[in-house]
Amino acid sequence: MSDPADEHVDWELARRIAVRVAGTEPLYQSYLAEPLRQDFARFVPVAAELVAIETGLETPGEAHAEVIDRTGWIDANIAAFRRLLQPLLGASAGADGTAETSRVTQTLGAVELGSVLGWMSKRVLGQYDLLWASDDDTAPGADASRRDNGAAGGTAGTGATSPGSAGDTVYFVGPNILVTEKRYAFVPAQFRLWLALHELTHRSQFTGVPWLRPHFLQLVNGLVDEAQPDPERLREGLRNLMSLRRSSTGQDSQDLLGEGGLAAVFATDHQRELIAQVGGMMSLVEGHGDVTMARAARGHIPDADRFAVVMHHRRRNVRGMARLIQRLLGIEAKLAQYQAGEDFIAEIEAERGPRAVDRIWERVEHLPSMAEIRDPQAWLERVPAA
Repeated sequence: MSDPADEHVDWELARRIAVRVAGTEPLYQSYLAEPLRQDFARFVPVAAELVAIETGLETPGEAHAEVIDRTGWIDANIAAFRRLLQPLLGASAGADGTAETSRVTQTLGAVELGSVLGWMSKRVLGQYDLLWASDDDTAPGADASRRDNGAAGGTAGTGATSPGSAGDTVYFVGPNILVTEKRYAFVPAQFRLWLALHELTHRSQFTGVPWLRPHFLQLVNGLVDEAQPDPERLREGLRNLMSLRRSSTGQDSQDLLGEGGLAAVFATDHQRELIAQVGGMMSLVEGHGDVTMARAARGHIPDADRFAVVMHHRRRNVRGMARLIQRLLGIEAKLAQYQAGEDFIAEIEAERGPRAVDRIWERVEHLPSMAEIRDPQAWLERVPAA
């Protein structure tokens, strides 16, 4: 039986486009690739211990590092998209349409997805991904031949698959890390430990808080279940966007698109509520991640403050087409949400002391909404101290 998702997106074309956009990085095809793997294998357990001390969260099993190339990151994300979108695309597989329309749809979907994934694959440094973790077959290590097709001469470790159970592995995009270290003259050992702290913080959140991962996946699945193709809603969204654009007087396009990016323009009211819930949760998770990383780095990474400043500037100061893509995807708004998450944690700690965030991890009802992220006092009034 054919996958209904294949009737809507030419996934192989999407992959070819993404890989072409991503390009290759000579640094990762050199002798520098193997030391990168060795360093992350060494630093991930150290980072896990530092994060555990800082957060107090108990995580099951041991964390493992896997260094992948841009193609490996693209493959894993395409596989995750196919699994995530299959219920939605399967529900619409029987819709009326000619073979010609189907081919056009497949091609358009492939061009859009491939272009975005190719662009993102050049910027991502590391990833602890819940969708990858939920299915071993879609993890980057599930296809070692694709994952390391740009590695240096098939050196030791290029064929390793993800060890342990799902959720134990954190991924680092080797070519991008090497480029970043060279561009900003970072000390590799320090920068790699710093990156490991960031990803291990996210792992500690989603494996150390029992209800967090299921809740996140429930929200994502809710968005997918509600995302039934509706031509009239698409037309209405375009009309609203054009109306907002005409009524604006030099207003920033990100303000017009809103926090959910282009997707929110075409969303139903209930979908926007779900988007807001996801936004509030991710704002907290990312804000807590940055705070934890900074504190865990003290005394261990002398250049940590410089890394934070440079990477913040890197995220904020993109130009041209890259900035347009960030706005359409809602990435600029997400960056603002993450800063709001840090500010939220600072304020609740000022009121209730260090580790005030632990109260949130007790139950899902304690999660702040996006409105409470912006108004921490509202959360403090709603959720009493332990």
